[in-house]
Amino acid sequence: MRTGIPGLPSPHPIGEQLPSVYAEDRFMQGFTGALDEVLAPVISTLDNFSGYLDPGVAPADFVGWLAHWVALRVDESWSPEQLRQLVTRSVELHRWRGTRRGLTEHVRLLTGGEVEVTDSGGVVAEPRPGAPLPDPGPPWVRVRVRVPEPGRLDVRRLTAAVVDAVPAHVRVTVEVLEG
Repeated sequence: MRTGIPGLPSPHPIGEQLPSVYAEDRFMQGFTGALDEVLAPVISTLDNFSGYLDPGVAPADFVGWLAHWVALRVDESWSPEQLRQLVTRSVELHRWRGTRRGLTEHVRLLTGGEVEVTDSGGVVAEPRPGAPLPDPGPPWVRVRVRVPEPGRLDVRRLTAAVVDAVPAHVRVTVEVLEG
């Protein structure tokens, strides 16, 4: 949770903007000084608002909020850099969600490995009648990931991320290989 920064000066002190009759009034300067202390973090946040919306420069504790804004389920095992990359690429990932390309890119961002995605297909375009139909069995997807150290990847979490990225009725198989 974001909190105030102790001792943050106000860029626009209220006491300096009062009529000159209050310039030496200790009570009024103390009162407005207290208001300045409360308002300084708000003014600073508003002045830097665009930085909060850019995952590349946003404060680390705010990037998790940005992830929720773009419908990205955060996994606590992700590094801060991984989370920033996923939030940055989330619009493109959503555009390709449910496709081989989208799944490949998503898994590549999660693992940093070489990703191969195969699936059962399901769409056939043939100008002549009588073309063979796609695989009649239940739909499936197989994801093979090649990484230098397979033991460092949590296959259960990776499988959960893949299950979240494909349609609900699709069977998922994840293989992590050395390579």
